[in-house]
Amino acid sequence: MKILLTGAEGQLGCELLRSTPTSCEVMATDQAELDITDIEGVDREISHLKPDLVINAAAYTAVDRAERESDLAFEINAEGARNIARAAMAHGARVIHVSTDFVFDGTQSSPYRPDDTPNPQSAYGASKRRGEEYVLEATGGNALIFRTAWLYSRFGANFVTAMLRRMIDGQALEVVADQVGTPTWARGLAEVIWQAAAASDFQGLHHWTDAGVASWYDFAVAIQEEALACGLLGQPVEIRPIGTLDYPTPAKRPQYSVLDKTTTWSGLVIQPLHWRAALRSMLIELREAEDV
Repeated sequence: MKILLTGAEGQLGCELLRSTPTSCEVMATDQAELDITDIEGVDREISHLKPDLVINAAAYTAVDRAERESDLAFEINAEGARNIARAAMAHGARVIHVSTDFVFDGTQSSPYRPDDTPNPQSAYGASKRRGEEYVLEATGGNALIFRTAWLYSRFGANFVTAMLRRMIDGQALEVVADQVGTPTWARGLAEVIWQAAAASDFQGLHHWTDAGVASWYDFAVAIQEEALACGLLGQPVEIRPIGTLDYPTPAKRPQYSVLDKTTTWSGLVIQPLHWRAALRSMLIELREAEDV
Protein backbone atom coordinates (compact mmCIF):
# COMPACT_ATOMS: atom_id res chain seq x y z
CA MET A 1 0.00 0.00 0.00
CA LYS A 2 1.35 3.44 -0.97
CA ILE A 3 0.70 6.10 1.64
CA LEU A 4 1.25 9.86 1.60
CA LEU A 5 1.85 11.20 5.11
CA THR A 6 1.58 14.92 5.87
CA GLY A 7 2.97 16.45 9.06
CA ALA A 8 5.73 13.84 9.17
CA GLU A 9 7.93 15.85 11.55
CA GLY A 10 5.25 16.27 14.22
CA GLN A 11 4.99 13.95 17.20
CA LEU A 12 2.30 11.77 15.59
CA GLY A 13 4.09 11.82 12.24
CA CYS A 14 7.30 10.63 13.88
CA GLU A 15 5.48 7.76 15.62
CA LEU A 16 3.71 6.79 12.39
CA LEU A 17 7.06 6.56 10.61
CA ARG A 18 8.61 4.52 13.43
CA SER A 19 5.74 2.01 13.43
CA THR A 20 5.08 1.68 9.69
CA PRO A 21 4.06 -1.89 8.73
CA THR A 22 6.35 -3.65 6.26
CA SER A 23 3.43 -3.90 3.83
CA CYS A 24 3.25 -0.10 3.53
CA GLU A 25 5.39 2.30 1.51
CA VAL A 26 5.25 5.75 3.12
CA MET A 27 5.98 8.97 1.28
CA ALA A 28 6.59 11.37 4.18
CA THR A 29 6.16 15.11 3.81
CA ASP A 30 6.21 18.10 6.08
CA GLN A 31 5.50 21.76 5.40
CA ALA A 32 8.78 22.25 3.53
CA GLU A 33 7.87 19.48 1.09
CA LEU A 34 4.12 19.97 0.93
CA ASP A 35 2.20 23.06 2.01
CA ILE A 36 -1.32 21.75 2.49
CA THR A 37 -2.75 25.28 2.16
CA ASP A 38 -1.56 25.34 -1.48
CA ILE A 39 -4.44 23.61 -3.27
CA GLU A 40 -2.63 23.36 -6.60
CA GLY A 41 0.50 22.00 -4.94
CA VAL A 42 -1.52 19.40 -3.01
CA ASP A 43 -3.33 18.25 -6.14
CA ARG A 44 -0.07 18.10 -8.09
CA GLU A 45 1.68 16.05 -5.39
CA ILE A 46 -1.14 13.54 -4.98
CA SER A 47 -1.53 13.24 -8.75
CA HIS A 48 2.21 12.57 -9.08
CA LEU A 49 2.62 10.15 -6.16
CA LYS A 50 -0.68 8.29 -6.71
CA PRO A 51 -1.06 7.07 -3.11
CA ASP A 52 -3.69 4.55 -2.05
CA LEU A 53 -4.13 6.42 1.24
CA VAL A 54 -3.40 9.92 2.54
CA ILE A 55 -2.87 10.30 6.31
CA ASN A 56 -3.25 13.96 7.22
CA ALA A 57 -1.30 14.53 10.43
CA ALA A 58 -0.46 18.14 9.55
CA ALA A 59 -2.08 20.73 11.79
CA TYR A 60 -1.78 24.11 13.47
CA THR A 61 -1.68 23.11 17.16
CA ALA A 62 -0.65 26.28 19.02
CA VAL A 63 -3.89 26.47 20.98
CA ASP A 64 -3.36 29.83 22.69
CA ARG A 65 -1.64 31.52 19.76
CA ALA A 66 -4.60 30.54 17.57
CA GLU A 67 -6.70 33.11 19.42
CA ARG A 68 -4.68 35.85 17.71
CA GLU A 69 -3.81 33.85 14.58
CA SER A 70 -7.23 32.42 13.86
CA ASP A 71 -6.94 33.05 10.12
CA LEU A 72 -3.80 30.94 9.97
CA ALA A 73 -5.33 28.21 12.15
CA PHE A 74 -8.35 27.99 9.84
CA GLU A 75 -6.15 28.10 6.73
CA ILE A 76 -4.19 25.04 7.90
CA ASN A 77 -6.72 23.07 9.95
CA ALA A 78 -9.78 23.68 7.77
CA GLU A 79 -8.78 24.79 4.27
CA GLY A 80 -5.70 22.58 4.27
CA ALA A 81 -7.71 19.56 5.34
CA ARG A 82 -10.23 20.25 2.57
CA ASN A 83 -7.44 20.54 0.01
CA ILE A 84 -6.11 17.13 1.04
CA ALA A 85 -9.56 15.52 0.96
CA ARG A 86 -10.54 16.96 -2.41
CA ALA A 87 -7.28 15.99 -4.09
CA ALA A 88 -7.36 12.52 -2.58
CA MET A 89 -10.88 11.92 -3.84
CA ALA A 90 -10.00 13.26 -7.28
CA HIS A 91 -7.16 10.75 -7.59
CA GLY A 92 -8.78 7.72 -5.94
CA ALA A 93 -7.06 7.81 -2.55
CA ARG A 94 -8.62 7.12 0.83
CA VAL A 95 -8.22 9.72 3.61
CA ILE A 96 -7.45 9.38 7.32
CA HIS A 97 -7.62 12.72 9.13
CA VAL A 98 -6.73 13.52 12.76
CA SER A 99 -8.85 15.84 14.90
CA THR A 100 -9.22 16.80 18.56
CA ASP A 101 -11.29 16.80 21.74
CA PHE A 102 -11.34 20.62 21.48
CA VAL A 103 -14.32 20.35 19.12
CA PHE A 104 -16.43 19.81 22.28
CA ASP A 105 -17.28 22.41 24.92
CA GLY A 106 -16.33 20.25 27.91
CA THR A 107 -19.62 20.69 29.79
CA GLN A 108 -20.60 17.00 29.87
CA SER A 109 -19.89 14.69 32.77
CA SER A 110 -19.81 11.49 30.71
CA PRO A 111 -17.47 10.57 27.84
CA TYR A 112 -18.18 12.30 24.54
CA ARG A 113 -19.42 9.98 21.79
CA PRO A 114 -18.51 10.60 18.15
CA ASP A 115 -22.10 11.62 17.40
CA ASP A 116 -22.36 14.13 20.24
CA THR A 117 -22.88 17.71 19.10
CA PRO A 118 -19.62 19.67 18.74
CA ASN A 119 -19.46 23.11 20.31
CA PRO A 120 -15.87 24.38 20.21
CA GLN A 121 -14.95 27.18 22.60
CA SER A 122 -11.65 28.26 21.05
CA ALA A 123 -10.33 29.31 17.66
CA TYR A 124 -8.23 26.15 17.55
CA GLY A 125 -11.23 23.94 18.30
CA ALA A 126 -13.39 25.78 15.77
CA SER A 127 -10.74 25.41 13.07
CA LYS A 128 -10.43 21.68 13.70
CA ARG A 129 -14.20 21.23 13.66
CA ARG A 130 -14.42 23.08 10.35
CA GLY A 131 -11.73 20.76 9.04
CA GLU A 132 -13.80 17.73 10.03
CA GLU A 133 -16.81 19.15 8.20
CA TYR A 134 -14.78 19.92 5.09
CA VAL A 135 -13.22 16.43 4.98
CA LEU A 136 -16.56 14.68 5.38
CA GLU A 137 -18.16 16.95 2.77
CA ALA A 138 -15.35 16.50 0.24
CA THR A 139 -15.32 12.71 0.60
CA GLY A 140 -19.05 12.16 0.85
CA GLY A 141 -18.53 10.81 4.37
CA ASN A 142 -16.11 8.13 3.18
CA ALA A 143 -13.06 9.46 5.05
CA LEU A 144 -11.91 8.22 8.45
CA ILE A 145 -11.51 10.87 11.14
CA PHE A 146 -9.91 10.09 14.50
CA ARG A 147 -10.42 12.54 17.34
CA THR A 148 -7.78 12.26 20.03
CA ALA A 149 -6.74 14.22 23.14
CA TRP A 150 -3.78 15.20 25.33
CA LEU A 151 -1.26 13.80 22.87
CA TYR A 152 2.39 13.40 23.85
CA SER A 153 5.52 11.53 22.77
CA ARG A 154 9.27 11.85 23.20
CA PHE A 155 9.28 13.92 20.01
CA GLY A 156 8.45 17.61 19.87
CA ALA A 157 6.98 19.93 22.49
CA ASN A 158 4.27 18.51 24.74
CA PHE A 159 3.13 18.40 28.35
CA VAL A 160 5.25 15.41 29.36
CA THR A 161 8.57 16.69 28.04
CA ALA A 162 7.85 20.21 29.35
CA MET A 163 7.01 18.96 32.87
CA LEU A 164 9.98 16.62 32.93
CA ARG A 165 12.47 19.32 32.00
CA ARG A 166 11.13 21.60 34.74
CA MET A 167 11.33 18.75 37.24
CA ILE A 168 14.94 18.04 36.25
CA ASP A 169 15.67 21.74 36.79
CA GLY A 170 14.21 21.44 40.29
CA GLN A 171 11.32 23.83 39.70
CA ALA A 172 8.22 23.61 41.89
CA LEU A 173 5.10 23.23 39.75
CA GLU A 174 1.53 24.47 39.89
CA VAL A 175 -0.76 22.38 37.69
CA VAL A 176 -4.47 22.69 36.91
CA ALA A 177 -6.52 20.06 38.75
CA ASP A 178 -10.06 20.80 37.52
CA GLN A 179 -9.66 19.95 33.82
CA VAL A 180 -10.17 16.27 33.13
CA GLY A 181 -9.31 14.17 30.09
CA THR A 182 -7.10 11.29 28.99
CA PRO A 183 -3.35 11.46 28.29
CA THR A 184 -2.55 9.71 25.01
CA TRP A 185 0.82 8.40 23.83
CA ALA A 186 1.18 9.19 20.13
CA ARG A 187 2.66 5.73 19.59
CA GLY A 188 -0.65 4.10 20.51
CA LEU A 189 -2.58 6.39 18.18
CA ALA A 190 -0.11 5.63 15.38
CA GLU A 191 -0.60 1.90 15.83
CA VAL A 192 -4.38 2.31 15.71
CA ILE A 193 -4.10 4.39 12.53
CA TRP A 194 -2.08 1.60 10.91
CA GLN A 195 -4.72 -0.93 11.90
CA ALA A 196 -7.38 1.33 10.43
CA ALA A 197 -5.34 1.73 7.25
CA ALA A 198 -5.67 -2.02 6.69
CA ALA A 199 -9.45 -1.91 7.32
CA SER A 200 -10.74 -0.10 4.24
CA ASP A 201 -14.38 -0.32 5.36
CA PHE A 202 -13.70 1.49 8.66
CA GLN A 203 -14.92 5.03 7.98
CA GLY A 204 -16.59 8.02 9.58
CA LEU A 205 -15.92 9.83 12.87
CA HIS A 206 -14.31 7.85 15.69
CA HIS A 207 -12.40 8.50 18.91
CA TRP A 208 -9.08 7.21 20.20
CA THR A 209 -7.16 7.93 23.38
CA ASP A 210 -5.46 5.72 25.91
CA ALA A 211 -7.73 4.28 28.60
CA GLY A 212 -8.59 5.93 31.90
CA VAL A 213 -9.13 9.47 33.13
CA ALA A 214 -6.91 12.10 34.75
CA SER A 215 -6.63 15.78 35.53
CA TRP A 216 -3.55 17.69 34.41
CA TYR A 217 -2.43 17.60 38.04
CA ASP A 218 -2.84 13.80 38.17
CA PHE A 219 -0.86 13.59 34.94
CA ALA A 220 1.98 15.71 36.31
CA VAL A 221 2.17 13.67 39.53
CA ALA A 222 2.30 10.46 37.49
CA ILE A 223 5.05 11.87 35.26
CA GLN A 224 7.16 12.56 38.33
CA GLU A 225 6.48 9.19 39.97
CA GLU A 226 7.24 7.23 36.80
CA ALA A 227 10.32 9.35 36.01
CA LEU A 228 11.69 8.72 39.50
CA ALA A 229 10.99 5.00 39.17
CA CYS A 230 12.81 4.61 35.86
CA GLY A 231 15.76 6.83 36.74
CA LEU A 232 15.02 9.86 34.59
CA LEU A 233 14.65 12.05 37.67
CA GLY A 234 16.86 12.08 40.72
CA GLN A 235 14.82 14.12 43.20
CA PRO A 236 11.11 14.99 43.43
CA VAL A 237 9.80 18.53 43.23
CA GLU A 238 6.71 20.02 44.83
CA ILE A 239 3.60 19.82 42.62
CA ARG A 240 0.68 21.95 43.79
CA PRO A 241 -2.88 21.62 42.40
CA ILE A 242 -4.54 24.84 41.24
CA GLY A 243 -7.82 25.74 39.55
CA THR A 244 -8.44 26.91 36.01
CA LEU A 245 -9.18 30.40 37.32
CA ASP A 246 -5.70 30.49 38.86
CA TYR A 247 -4.09 29.80 35.49
CA PRO A 248 -5.85 31.95 32.87
CA THR A 249 -5.01 31.25 29.22
CA PRO A 250 -6.04 33.04 25.99
CA ALA A 251 -7.89 29.94 24.75
CA LYS A 252 -10.62 28.31 26.81
CA ARG A 253 -9.91 24.66 27.60
CA PRO A 254 -12.63 22.00 27.96
CA GLN A 255 -13.21 21.21 31.62
CA TYR A 256 -14.10 17.63 30.71
CA SER A 257 -12.90 16.07 27.47
CA VAL A 258 -12.95 12.31 28.01
CA LEU A 259 -13.75 10.61 24.69
CA ASP A 260 -15.90 7.49 24.26
CA LYS A 261 -13.84 5.01 22.21
CA THR A 262 -16.44 2.25 21.88
CA THR A 263 -16.81 2.47 18.09
CA THR A 264 -13.06 2.15 17.62
CA TRP A 265 -12.79 -0.75 20.05
CA SER A 266 -15.54 -2.67 18.30
CA GLY A 267 -14.71 -1.62 14.74
CA LEU A 268 -11.03 -2.57 14.96
CA VAL A 269 -11.33 -5.19 17.72
CA ILE A 270 -8.76 -3.41 19.86
CA GLN A 271 -8.44 -1.96 23.34
CA PRO A 272 -6.04 0.72 24.53
CA LEU A 273 -3.46 0.63 27.28
CA HIS A 274 -4.28 2.55 30.42
CA TRP A 275 -2.68 5.98 30.14
CA ARG A 276 -0.38 5.31 33.09
CA ALA A 277 1.06 2.16 31.49
CA ALA A 278 1.57 4.02 28.21
CA LEU A 279 3.31 6.88 30.03
CA ARG A 280 5.65 4.41 31.74
CA SER A 281 6.58 2.85 28.40
CA MET A 282 7.23 6.24 26.81
CA LEU A 283 9.45 7.41 29.70
CA ILE A 284 11.49 4.20 29.59
CA GLU A 285 11.95 4.73 25.87
CA LEU A 286 12.96 8.33 26.53
CA ARG A 287 15.55 7.24 29.12
CA GLU A 288 17.02 4.72 26.70
CA ALA A 289 17.20 7.31 23.94
CA GLU A 290 18.75 9.86 26.34
CA ASP A 291 16.64 12.62 24.84
CA VAL A 292 16.15 14.55 28.06
